Amino acid sequence: MGVFQACFLFVLVSLLCVESKYIKYDTSSVIVPGKINVHLVAHTHDDVGWLKTVDQYYVGSNNSIQGACVQNVLDSIVPALLADKNRKFIYVEQAFFQRWWRDQSEEVQNVVKQLVSSGQLELINGGMCMHDEAAPHYIDMIDQTTLGHQFIKEEFNLTPRIGWQIDPFGHSAVQAYLLGAEVGFDSFFFGRIDYQDRAKRKGDKSLEVVWRGSKSLGSSAQIFAGAFPQNYEPPINLYYEVNDDSPILQDNPSLFDYNVGERVNEFVTAAMDQANITRTNHVMWTMGTDFKYQYAHSWYKQMDKFIHYVNQDGRVNALYSTPSIYTDAKYATNESWPLKTDDFFPYADTVNAYWTGYFTSRPALKGYVRKMGGYYLAARQLEFFKGRSKASPNTDSLADALSLAQHHDAVSGTSKQHVANDYAKRLAIGYAEAEKVVGESLSCIAESASKGGCSGPTNKFQQAMLIMCYTIPYQWTCLLLNISYCPPSEVDLSNGKSLVVVVYNSLGWKREDVIRIPVINENVAVKDAGGKEIESQLLPLLNDSVGIRDYYSKAYLGMASNVTPKYWLAFTASLPPLGFNTYIISSSSSTATRAASTSSQVYDTKVSQNDTVEIGPGNLKLIYSGKGKLTQYINSKSLVKESVEQSYSYYAGDDGSKDKQASGAYIFRPNGTYSINAEGQDAFTVLRGPLLDEVHQRISSWIYQITRVYKGKEHAEVEFTVGPIPIEDGIGKEVVTKITTTVKNNKKFYTDSSGRDFIERVRDYRKDWELQVNQPIAGNYYPINLGLYMQDNSSEFSILVDRSVGGSSIVDGQLELMLHRRLLFDDSRGVGEALNETVCVLEDCRGLTIVGKYFLRIDPLREGAKWRRLYGQEIYSPLLLAFAEQDGDSWASSHIATFSAMDPSYALPDNVAILTLQELNDGEVLLRLAHLYEVGEDKDLSLMASVELKKVFPHKKINKITETSLSANQERLEMEKKRLVWKVEGSSGEEPKVVRGGPIDPTTLVVELAPMEIRTFHITFD
Repeated sequence: MGVFQACFLFVLVSLLCVESKYIKYDTSSVIVPGKINVHLVAHTHDDVGWLKTVDQYYVGSNNSIQGACVQNVLDSIVPALLADKNRKFIYVEQAFFQRWWRDQSEEVQNVVKQLVSSGQLELINGGMCMHDEAAPHYIDMIDQTTLGHQFIKEEFNLTPRIGWQIDPFGHSAVQAYLLGAEVGFDSFFFGRIDYQDRAKRKGDKSLEVVWRGSKSLGSSAQIFAGAFPQNYEPPINLYYEVNDDSPILQDNPSLFDYNVGERVNEFVTAAMDQANITRTNHVMWTMGTDFKYQYAHSWYKQMDKFIHYVNQDGRVNALYSTPSIYTDAKYATNESWPLKTDDFFPYADTVNAYWTGYFTSRPALKGYVRKMGGYYLAARQLEFFKGRSKASPNTDSLADALSLAQHHDAVSGTSKQHVANDYAKRLAIGYAEAEKVVGESLSCIAESASKGGCSGPTNKFQQAMLIMCYTIPYQWTCLLLNISYCPPSEVDLSNGKSLVVVVYNSLGWKREDVIRIPVINENVAVKDAGGKEIESQLLPLLNDSVGIRDYYSKAYLGMASNVTPKYWLAFTASLPPLGFNTYIISSSSSTATRAASTSSQVYDTKVSQNDTVEIGPGNLKLIYSGKGKLTQYINSKSLVKESVEQSYSYYAGDDGSKDKQASGAYIFRPNGTYSINAEGQDAFTVLRGPLLDEVHQRISSWIYQITRVYKGKEHAEVEFTVGPIPIEDGIGKEVVTKITTTVKNNKKFYTDSSGRDFIERVRDYRKDWELQVNQPIAGNYYPINLGLYMQDNSSEFSILVDRSVGGSSIVDGQLELMLHRRLLFDDSRGVGEALNETVCVLEDCRGLTIVGKYFLRIDPLREGAKWRRLYGQEIYSPLLLAFAEQDGDSWASSHIATFSAMDPSYALPDNVAILTLQELNDGEVLLRLAHLYEVGEDKDLSLMASVELKKVFPHKKINKITETSLSANQERLEMEKKRLVWKVEGSSGEEPKVVRGGPIDPTTLVVELAPMEIRTFHITFD
């Protein structure tokens, strides 16, 4: 035997003879100055619905789709943290945490409270879900965040410090300043930014910034924000869920594969690599990902070892940490940070993968969520007027459902179909409960004149809103108004009965709008609250609308309608702020007179194709060619005269055959643009009347359009019916409408941020880096919640929408909206389904048809903001209709016909809206007021506004009013005292003073609001 062989045998035997023994790992490390500090943040990302429903994820069922059980995560975390006081964990999704909390014994709850109090378990972000930032409206984002923060405050007496939006597919300016700084967060972290942007930021160490998202609020609402180097995953080879394939740290010398040195070297290398792209000596590692820590011990055992051996090595320092600890460490360095303005849209993760398709995906669900948000706002007001019941009925169920619906795989349209169905089902259940609240409240208020106040839970109303559709058990509703279906209004009035319509306005200013409801009688009259007959108009229900009604009413209700109305009845409702008016519809006694004055004149343009057609009974006129082409927009009041064209086309969805990147639920990847031309003789029908004109056009066999121009309004309303999108040719289609003008916008256009601020966009350009244009269409799409507009030196052209969609200006002078998508291939981002929505009636299955609206207007330069802001608020808060029947004058003799919660001489200023008026469980009232304008947006309305609370609540005496953070979980004054003031790179140190509303005088009770300011209050009444 050679010398070498002998030595090798000696070493091998020595290793085999080493006695293994228990090792107590030292995990007590803290921040070490002068070293790279690696903050290990243990976390799980738990989608409240995606591939499975929220409840399936919670209990761990349906695991054939995905092995995920959030219950196991939380069950596992508690003993893992108790095993070592140095271990830490963060949790985000309150929808799951609260489910789990309710399942625990008081003993376990007390243990968890101790873990939270000690900082081992930190509840961050704190909303019911991690909401999306493209598709939700800012009011809905505030509501879902408030709901989660209230629970944390009540149970733990804590306020979350950190924003944690690690998975949404792009990030809005509103998230940074409003749902970040204004809720009291000290920092905000996220995972997904454009791959080009990320590469540039790594190079100049600008992944972490001071984000100043509001032009109006400036430095007063800025926040420290950080994007992760690689999404929200751990560094490579550091995944430790059971059965993960990362190499463990094997430190038992008596066993083979001992690798302490090798693994420590890998850890240190990764830490130094990240330190080289990060400012200061602190780096954060997100130790976890989707639905991890179902067996928490497997993670903590490895992290214990890494902390122990890495710190023995001494080259870097590893510690258990949280984003709060990390934020404080960054702040303590006194570093200056790059300044970020605007937002992080659009997002692409590779060259041909722009995540801009989901801006429109599942448009029916998007529309449903939006209208339910407006209904929830109104329902809480009425609940407050009547007095909240802790037992049902109340608005809690709708609050929960809406909160889930804001999730970044819910309203975004990126879940599996059965999960999207679950979101809709929960909204339906929540609405059914809230509908009872609304009905009882309206009955209570209407009967208060005879009863001397609200005395019991009577409900004599059936309700209607212009929203999506389903059935309420035991009670008909009008949720199918968008398909001309409303049983309460389709009653026979020829027998002497009258239809009572109560119209409620949830806005804080007076409002006038045209009500449209289907009726079966031809000779009807409408009277106002004073018994005066008012002008009304009958419009025939045309065959195209009847076809949609028949199919979809049967699809959603499970049965065919017994009656088909012949007409739409239109009349103008004038409404007080925060109040209602009553209208009585009855059979007309003067048949000949009524028929002549209310029936619309119908013109079939087949006979006059060489002529032009002018529509519009008021200041606004739209001019059409005889072939049905829109040609001009003329406003005699503003003196605007503009050439306008409108068209439909579709982008063929790429099938991914070239590089495996298809267009899908997330990704918009067009493969050619194709015009959709009107079929046949280009015939269109014009309905004329005293209140409105309508133009009906059959664009194709699967696209129908109605354009309305109202006498009292200076915008056009376009109602589109798109679908079923044909796929027989094997091509998925993404349908857009394009409106072309002569506006010379020079590549610039403006889109809203979550329905709030407007941000300038420039085609093929990014402010933060030099854009390489790979997808000239998809890469210029942005999320639209409120609207978009463009302008030149003389005019501005605006479009407002009724739900979130994608939109852009791909060609100068033109704006486009994507209305509907139907695709045949999955885009390989995890959902595992093509976006191919269908509806079935028995064996008859068809692609989903969408009925929606958008609104357009052209104004002189700098005069469009008032319409965008005021009408945008009306779109979010549609009028609520409630119906009852009466014999004779029985209703008028026993009910009040008009009501306003405000002083009759008062209305809110035109630049202020009530976002929240809600009675809380403890009897306090939550009031949230918003200034609607940005600085410089309007010469008259971008000014300080005042609200007189004594006139808002004339029948109540305010005992105490406390201003709070946006999410109402801490006093505003205390929040401001705790706010971290970050240094901005290149700044002189003294930021311009931002004007905000002053403190409330307890005597006058006047609230001041500066442009874009939202102020939130807890109020107690005597």
